[in-house]
Amino acid sequence: MTTRARTRRGQRRPTTRPAAHRAGHRAAAFTPDALSVGARHLEVGNEWVASFAVTGFPREVHPGWLAPLLTYPGRLDVALHVEPIDPATAAARLKKQLAKLESGRRHTAEHGRLYDPQVEAATEDAYDLSSRVARGEGKLFRVGLYLTIHAPSERALADEVAALRSLAASLLLDAKHTTYRSLQGWVSTLPMGLDLIGMRRTFDTSALAAAFPFTSPDLPAADPTSVAAPSGVLYGYNVGSQGLVHWDRFGEGMHNHNSVILGRSGAGKSYLVKLELLRSLYRGIEIAVVDPEDEYARLASAVGGTYVHLGAAGVRLNPFDLPIHTRPDGRRTAPKDALIRRSLFLHTVIAVLVGGELEAAERAALDRGIAATYQQVGITADARTWTRPSPTLRTLHDQLATAGQAGDRAAAELAARLHPYVEGAFKQLFDGPTTTQPEGHLVVFSLRDLPDELKPIGTLLTLDAVWRRVSNPAIRRPRLVVVDEAWLLMKEKSGAEFLFRMAKASRKHWAGLTVATQDTADVLGNDLGKAVVANAATQILLRQASQAIDEITQTFDLSAGERQFLLSADRGQGLLSAGTQRVAFQSIASPTEHHLVTSNPAELAGYEDNADTGDTEQSYVDLGWADDTTDEQAYAAGTDEFGSAGPDDDIELDAA
Repeated sequence: MTTRARTRRGQRRPTTRPAAHRAGHRAAAFTPDALSVGARHLEVGNEWVASFAVTGFPREVHPGWLAPLLTYPGRLDVALHVEPIDPATAAARLKKQLAKLESGRRHTAEHGRLYDPQVEAATEDAYDLSSRVARGEGKLFRVGLYLTIHAPSERALADEVAALRSLAASLLLDAKHTTYRSLQGWVSTLPMGLDLIGMRRTFDTSALAAAFPFTSPDLPAADPTSVAAPSGVLYGYNVGSQGLVHWDRFGEGMHNHNSVILGRSGAGKSYLVKLELLRSLYRGIEIAVVDPEDEYARLASAVGGTYVHLGAAGVRLNPFDLPIHTRPDGRRTAPKDALIRRSLFLHTVIAVLVGGELEAAERAALDRGIAATYQQVGITADARTWTRPSPTLRTLHDQLATAGQAGDRAAAELAARLHPYVEGAFKQLFDGPTTTQPEGHLVVFSLRDLPDELKPIGTLLTLDAVWRRVSNPAIRRPRLVVVDEAWLLMKEKSGAEFLFRMAKASRKHWAGLTVATQDTADVLGNDLGKAVVANAATQILLRQASQAIDEITQTFDLSAGERQFLLSADRGQGLLSAGTQRVAFQSIASPTEHHLVTSNPAELAGYEDNADTGDTEQSYVDLGWADDTTDEQAYAAGTDEFGSAGPDDDIELDAA
């Protein structure tokens, strides 16, 4: 029975669009505005495309042999159409093909002609394939491989076609134009599953499996199903695929957040470290830099960071400061044993200053002196007194001197040994309270201008300030500690111990250690360096010297290709190793970033706002003109023979 729905006369019948019409309306969004068909090309909208069918294949292939097509730097569509052949049909076709090949061979032999190498190879392959199919070790498939190249103009299309055919020839592929079937060739490469060309080639199971792109030169995405932008820091572009290389050291699944960067001098270590630092700041990561060569001043100034220039006039770090932290809500907190910990740390500070371990009597005298020093300024075991101004090294010296006058010989000896750091030539680092609090989103500690005699204690105070910030439980946030030219820091005992502790324990504090050094042999030649490398989940190798490549190859288990890449890499090129994944990349920077991170002396000399010039003015004084400078030269420069430019530069010596 058929039932029809009737409507009253005059009543409007409800209209609904058919499903096919709605689907066609949605598909219109993907339809080009115009389509112009040529003999060997198509003009699809504003693009020019050309299609190819692969008719010739190499005799033997390796896994991932089609990967060069997938990593082509231009826009290339690759379509692989696979149709299985049932075993009965496959056996019949192989038998027929073998009969043709054997007939041809016999005909050639009967007429005394030379054997054709291609026919001989095809016959051997057919016999081998037939035996494997008969034993059930493989199956046969009909495979069609089609390529479509895109370009913005006809001239650009010609260049892309020439490059693609050259690439195909290097893979021993014979790519033919789909002449007069350009539209069918383009449709065959669309994700529609239509093969309108029908140019197939028989593949067995192993050859077909090797054609699938199971290997990729790119790092795997954290979430392949996500359409969001990749997280992490942009390191550069992939040398193999021209894709972008992003890596998140704080991402899920990372065993730790440490990184080690090894490379010869001039390979681009500092450049890469500064780029990573700058781009990590974009993500809200707090960073502390231990800078032995004073290369981060301009960067710190540009991003509003804190620059602690140890060794400069008026810059001090007070070792008596208690570890008091200010939370985001303004409340100040400190560990319950802050005073005890600081007293123990001062024992280490004094031992470094006097240049050796203290004897039992000296340690006892020092312990009493430290307690008396804090009590003199009103700091006791009561936490409410810890916000008072801290004492200084001079206060401790006075306490030890007073105890020495009372008959304590050990205290008197310690006071005498501390005299150069209070009244003598080395007092600049300790003569008063801390001038710059090492706080902020970026803190740079410059150690270049510290005298050699103060390098050990300056390094110790710097690393103590960094560790106090990293281990601060009041503010939990991701942090990075950057140690550039780490081989200089490893010379100091305190520096080596700090690197070892950071490499082992930084993960527990949501922090990561970045170590960059050019002295690869020394790093890998001792237990400390091996521990730092072994505890770095991210390892970056830049260009290496031929003298060190053997040890690098053994330590990082490099392949022959990776070894050769590191020997011939250009500046800024490197190998990023993260677990089982490795990718060759080229670091890139915008003009603004390059201006901030470059350390090329030729470029720095041309920058008018070069921060190194300011550092030079702080580290050096003008001594006037040389002895052989004439008065005319001084007058032309606007100064007198003493380098004075005006009355503001003069000092009144007579109080008339």
